[in-house]
Amino acid sequence: MRDVGYEVQDARCTMSYRDLEIWKLARQMAIAVHRMTLQNLPKFEMYEEASQIRRSAKSISANIVEGYGRRRYKQEFIRFLVFAHASCDETIDHLEVLFETGSLENKTVYRDLSSQLDLLGRKLNVFIDSVERSHRTDHRDISDPATRIAHLVS
Repeated sequence: MRDVGYEVQDARCTMSYRDLEIWKLARQMAIAVHRMTLQNLPKFEMYEEASQIRRSAKSISANIVEGYGRRRYKQEFIRFLVFAHASCDETIDHLEVLFETGSLENKTVYRDLSSQLDLLGRKLNVFIDSVERSHRTDHRDISDPATRIAHLVS
């Protein structure tokens, strides 16, 4: 009996938000944006736009983590993934403002961050679509009432 408990515990512990490609990329972006604000921006931006972009970049991975923690509830999971996507868009906007105002002068840094954030946004869209499809069931397709009930219980 004790072995069964360990098996269940091991199965639960095998999958983590840390295994998600979108979380890994979001985490890399948060670190890259953080470093960019410290290394490539003028000091006067430190408490203005730099602070805003750091918060929005870190919010992407944080919302993925919170949504993953609520993955048992489809709409909650999707809601936090949508928040993550919105934070990604916000981060892109802050990056564009920094570049267009001349606070971020390094074009290579801008292009690299911009392309990675764009990739993350696309991956988030695909992941959200995947979660919506994997949880979606049209109960009208189940003709036998006994099967329908069994399906709802499982």
